[in-house]
Amino acid sequence: MKKNIKIGTRASQLALWQANHIKSRIETLFPQIEVEIITISTKGDRITDRPLSMVGGKGLFVKEIENALFNNEIDLAVHSMKDMPGELPEGLVIGAIPERENPFDVMISKDNKLLTDYPPKSRIGTSSLRRGSQLKAARPDLEILSIRGNLDTRLKKLKSGQFDAIVLAAAGLIRLGQKNEITQYLDETLMVPAVGQGALCIETRKDDADIMPVMEKLDHGPTRTCVTGERAFLKQIEGSCHIPVACYGEIKGDQVIMTALVASENGQEVIKRQIACSGDQVEEYGRRLADQLLENGGKRILENLNSND
Repeated sequence: MKKNIKIGTRASQLALWQANHIKSRIETLFPQIEVEIITISTKGDRITDRPLSMVGGKGLFVKEIENALFNNEIDLAVHSMKDMPGELPEGLVIGAIPERENPFDVMISKDNKLLTDYPPKSRIGTSSLRRGSQLKAARPDLEILSIRGNLDTRLKKLKSGQFDAIVLAAAGLIRLGQKNEITQYLDETLMVPAVGQGALCIETRKDDADIMPVMEKLDHGPTRTCVTGERAFLKQIEGSCHIPVACYGEIKGDQVIMTALVASENGQEVIKRQIACSGDQVEEYGRRLADQLLENGGKRILENLNSND
């Protein structure tokens, strides 16, 4: 087992919280291990003036950190799972998936209104095509606008009057102690979350046997089960931030219920399906769910999106 572990992470406030959370967990479980955090700038951090879908989508926040793993500059990387592409580079693996935080999106309103309360032409900010398309489907009379920047920047833009509300992931707000800002939780009946939303991904080198005992202690079985199914869906549908796709798995009794969605960017077409399976079938059923969506109009939607890139 390693005596020293270097954790690679982005330098954002939320990314540092996540890395320090894992650092604390490792130090508690393995007091003999010294843990250091290494911050790494990614392309996604450097480009803040354009929507992610215009500059590369998924992978923008992980590539440089993965390069540091390959170069043995760090021993593990802590990412938000929703930032992870469906396919990992050869030689890297998801070493652990800790217990998931709240997976849903939330609305933060300037005047405490719910999604149903806004008058037409109200300005709603989001950085995500997935969120934007579902908002347009639910409320086509609203104006959905792109918003980038860290959490504090987005909240300042809301409070300054640039937006009437913004939509973010619940997990980041909760982790940063700003749960009280939340006006409304948007569960999967209102907005299907991104694949892996609310979960962390601890990425390691496949051949690094010394790190595996640490990964085993950090892994949370039920979260891994759900996220594995979601990621099987993502890989099968070849999804990215370029396209509005979503999948969410939840354990209910002895079954995993997976809800998935493909939508047109304007929200006029939404294809949504749900499937149930046992925990050991999640990969097969995640792929099956993707195929169902593709066969029922999703393929045409995605082809139209790609032709417009």
